[in-house]
Amino acid sequence: MQTPLTYSESIVIDRSPEDLYRMISDVTRMGEWSPVCKACWWDEGDGPRVGAWFTGRNESPEREPWETRSQVVAASPGEEFAFAVGGSWARWGYTFTPVAGGTSVTESWEVLPEGLTRFGERFGADAPGQLARRFEAARTGIPETLAALKRAAESG
Repeated sequence: MQTPLTYSESIVIDRSPEDLYRMISDVTRMGEWSPVCKACWWDEGDGPRVGAWFTGRNESPEREPWETRSQVVAASPGEEFAFAVGGSWARWGYTFTPVAGGTSVTESWEVLPEGLTRFGERFGADAPGQLARRFEAARTGIPETLAALKRAAESG
C-alpha cells in the first residue's frame, strides 16, 4: 500500500506577510488555531530562529495526548517559517506570498526519509496504516488551521 507523504493548502488572509509570519513563528500561539496542537513552548531562552527547539502538546480523539520535539529549519521573516518534528521526521512549513487582497499563506506537511524509517521501525507492518492516518490528519487539519488563522488575523 502506498501512502501520500505530503499535503498542502493555501488561503488568502487580509494581513501582511510580516504580520502573518510573526503570528505563525510565535509557536506559543499554535494552540489558538490548530485542531491537534494545543500548546507549544520554546526551549528556555529560544525563539523563532533556525536551529531552535520547541515542544508541542497534541491531542486527538484517536489517541492519548502526546508531546513532540521540533526544530526550526526555516525562519525568513515575511517569507517562510518551518520546523521538523523530531528534527528530521516530518516537516511542517508555512510560506507567505503577497497577493491582491493580502497574503497567500500555504501550510505544508511532508514525511521526511528519516520519518519513513522511524515509522517502519516503530509500527512494522502497520506503518502504512499509521502513515495514512497522519496524512488524513494533515488533509483535514491544515484547512482548519488556516481558517482559524484567518479568523484570528483578520479580527485583530
